[in-house]
Amino acid sequence: MGSSEFSWKLAEHPKIPKGKTVAVVVLDGWGEANPDQYNCIHTAETPAMDSLKQGAPDRWRLVKAHGTAVGLPTEDDMGNSEVGHNALGAGRIFAQGAKLVDLALASGKIYDGEGFKYIKESFENGTLHLVGLLSDGGVHSRLDQLQLLLKGASEHGAKRIRVHILTDGRDVLDGSSVGFVETLENDLKELREKGVDAQIASGGGRMYVTMDRYENDWDVVKRGWDAQVLGEAPYKFTNAVEAVKKLREEPKANDQYLPPFVIVDQNSKAVGPIVDGDAVVTVNFRADRMVMAAKAFEYENFDKFDRVRFPKIRYAGMLQYDGELKLPSKYLVSPPEIERTSGEYLVHNGIRTFACSETVKFGHVTFFWNGNRSGYFNPALEEYVEIPSDSGITFNVQPKMKALEIAEKARDAILNRKFDQVRVNLPNSDMVGHTGDIEATVVACKAADEAVKMIIDAIEHVGGIYVITADHGNAEDMVKRNKSGKPQLDKNGNIQILTSHTLQPVPIAIGGPGLLPGVKFRKDVPTGGLANVAATVMNLHGFEAPSDYEPTLIEVVDN
Repeated sequence: MGSSEFSWKLAEHPKIPKGKTVAVVVLDGWGEANPDQYNCIHTAETPAMDSLKQGAPDRWRLVKAHGTAVGLPTEDDMGNSEVGHNALGAGRIFAQGAKLVDLALASGKIYDGEGFKYIKESFENGTLHLVGLLSDGGVHSRLDQLQLLLKGASEHGAKRIRVHILTDGRDVLDGSSVGFVETLENDLKELREKGVDAQIASGGGRMYVTMDRYENDWDVVKRGWDAQVLGEAPYKFTNAVEAVKKLREEPKANDQYLPPFVIVDQNSKAVGPIVDGDAVVTVNFRADRMVMAAKAFEYENFDKFDRVRFPKIRYAGMLQYDGELKLPSKYLVSPPEIERTSGEYLVHNGIRTFACSETVKFGHVTFFWNGNRSGYFNPALEEYVEIPSDSGITFNVQPKMKALEIAEKARDAILNRKFDQVRVNLPNSDMVGHTGDIEATVVACKAADEAVKMIIDAIEHVGGIYVITADHGNAEDMVKRNKSGKPQLDKNGNIQILTSHTLQPVPIAIGGPGLLPGVKFRKDVPTGGLANVAATVMNLHGFEAPSDYEPTLIEVVDN
């Protein structure tokens, strides 16, 4: 549409009046799952959330928060806070993660981007190193993307390429690594025939080398660093296929836990350590198991292990892995460009907006909510408050986090009637859930529930409306499960704790004295997801959503 016809003005809703204070609460990592002892939300005392669920059946429902509902490629892709808040704020579904990478590679746009131009400066005199998970699992990375990037980089001037492989066996069958390495070796051979010096330089299993997450075990990252950067590992081979086959012969060996190895030449010299002047790209698109390696590659000040050498490299991620840390600072594929978010529309229509969380989720309730955009739309109408998160401890040590402080800020913003929308993120169930500490996660869920109660009470006081929802699951299932859904045991017979997000749907509840009696959830949007929340919230402010937004979840039934 041409700029001439475009207008920020929203049509008024025919039945819902304007002028009510609307509280929007996002419980981070709060999904809906079967009640058992590994469901911390079920175990915790959560009277506020329980009463919403048991209250009016037409005012509580579940929405999808993973997979295609949030722009991820498949239904096996768990949601995350970034894509979740993008969808909640944008009201439409944008391609995310692997899908973005596919589009950038297919169009060739990846080679025109800032990130590629940056690493390309190393092609003349340095080596391009590609580090990542080697499989077609599609959870963290995909072999075909690596193949396209190898081809494209060589066509755009890379003369010397080294690949540092991490074998999978977790998202794909154990043992499949041999075939993936053979496929890659074949591609590298073709590049060599075209005059590109391309070969595998090092390797190891994903769970033992490089791909740790949530700062669980920095030794995993160190083993990767030693092999990839220093060219040092307990095993040396002249050929990667032979390396993987040999190491798999060890008792109890599997793809996930292969020890690190380096490829050496005839003189036993490592063929591809990372040195000054080189470029490094971590090719995984999924963030959680790349953040730690990204810190090691990027941060000048780093104390998690002794890096021995910190080469002056040009480092980029396939994507930016952490929007809060802005890590890495360079990346090959940019996040989706999201225009016309609900927040921007509402501010243009006079909705005074207050947003608050603590540091770990402040960016989500502002930057990601507003379509990956920093700052205010209109500082005269908006106030964003960041409460500093606890630092220097893991979140299970203080599982209440800053829930009370966030709720108090929200309560005050509601009661002083300076704002029309008061939006918060309560991080507890996600951040403590990630620690895998079940007892602490139960405490965390109770704290978040108490915060919800405080906000609802304030809304009751001013005759407002509340919308309580979540961005993805986590705390509702803290155990890994087998195909039949029973808890999975490790070799010692202990349950395996699940620290990740889940594929579960999340609740959304509406209520408050300002809600017309006839407002209820529609029955004709059964597959509704997070992107349907924006139109819903706009309606509660008394506006119709733009026509290209995902449909609202509510209707008004005349009593």
